[in-house]
Amino acid sequence: MMKIEEVKSTTKTQRIAHHSHIKGLGLSEDGIALENASGMVGQQIAREAAGIFVDLVKSKKLAGRALLMAGPPGTGKTAIALAVAQELGSKVPFYPMVGSEVYSAEVKKTEILMENFRRAIGLRIKETKEVWEGEVTDLKTEEKDDQTGYGKVVSAVVITLKTSKGSKTLKLDPSIHENLTREKVTIGDVIYIEANSGNVKRVGRCDIYNSEYDLEAEEYVPLPKGDVHKKKEIVQDVTLHDLDVANAKPQGGHDFVSLMNQLNKKKKTDITDKLRGEINKVVSKYIDQGVAELVPGVLFIDECHMLDIEAFTFLNRALESTLAPIVILATNRGQSQIRGTDIVSPHGLPVDLLDRLLIIRTTPYNLEDIIKILAIRAQTESLKISEEALQDLSQIGNEASLRFAILLLTPANILAQTSGREEIGKQDIQEVHDLFLHAKQSSKVLEQQADKYIS
Repeated sequence: MMKIEEVKSTTKTQRIAHHSHIKGLGLSEDGIALENASGMVGQQIAREAAGIFVDLVKSKKLAGRALLMAGPPGTGKTAIALAVAQELGSKVPFYPMVGSEVYSAEVKKTEILMENFRRAIGLRIKETKEVWEGEVTDLKTEEKDDQTGYGKVVSAVVITLKTSKGSKTLKLDPSIHENLTREKVTIGDVIYIEANSGNVKRVGRCDIYNSEYDLEAEEYVPLPKGDVHKKKEIVQDVTLHDLDVANAKPQGGHDFVSLMNQLNKKKKTDITDKLRGEINKVVSKYIDQGVAELVPGVLFIDECHMLDIEAFTFLNRALESTLAPIVILATNRGQSQIRGTDIVSPHGLPVDLLDRLLIIRTTPYNLEDIIKILAIRAQTESLKISEEALQDLSQIGNEASLRFAILLLTPANILAQTSGREEIGKQDIQEVHDLFLHAKQSSKVLEQQADKYIS
């Protein structure tokens, strides 16, 4: 019998994360928080304050300042921080971290904080380069026999580039073949090749191929104007940490001994203050010459109460430096002990650091807000839920926590599918609520059965 197998779809499925539904702060043009927009619901005052913060960042008037988002667990602090990142756009560096990340056996706490500080500071470098630019109309490789006698190797790349003014055929070095392959260049793509380095950059697909019937979402760009061979202003976005890492790598030693020494080194090494100082001097020189522009980004430190007094002291000093990003801290602590001391302070942060912060308060969601948020989550996860089930789930979220209610959505959908239904019903919500405990229920069980557990 002939064997016939069904080929599974190769379509990529995107993983739904906890904050996948957040697309922005959901503000009107005059900065007023809309009731339900961009995946954000409720927290109007906090969102409006975050909107002003975004405007300050964009105007570059807030570098070296810090913002604290304080509120009970599950009140949207991380959601607002991620919405700020969406509002700032991809050109402004946004680096998230958790307070406990600084505790590493390999690297000092202050070193990790400094690394992340520099990851959140961008540098936009403008260079005028000699390039070959155009739409790829022909792409061939010339091959020759390998000297070892095994197969063939690429000896040259023949490529034809077309612009609005004409076209040119170029014979390129075989090393450029790797760059073309890495950029996945095909006929119909608009590319540019740097004359000096041979670097290849795929700009996008030529817009003559743009059609409403296309299955793939491509970035379409117009056919380049002017000559194929030209001088072009290239804009590169890097972070200060990228520059640190690039300059910290050893330059020579390709022999066996050097290779073994590299392998025996620790996976993570400290970048020295001297190296950073030298890079800062070069960066300042570029900025003064107008070659580069500094882009202060955002460093988001979640669960900042996990930092200790040493880390807080470092933050105080780092915020005063000339090259400092905007720092957003988030915590769910009230009056608590500062880690590494016996001092009790608001939010577990030292008073001298609190004085430097703008504080945004988030408040618990009401039942109406929880209903809207759960409806958005169901839509994001492509789940169908009845009105009764949504009301029941919202009530659970109000009594337990919003996070718990969101976690019950997918198990309830699995139960509905097992029963042959496409829509989540009231009975599915009740069943998953019986199957899984929330934190308050678990705590109650522990109190009632304390003698049966090891304490």
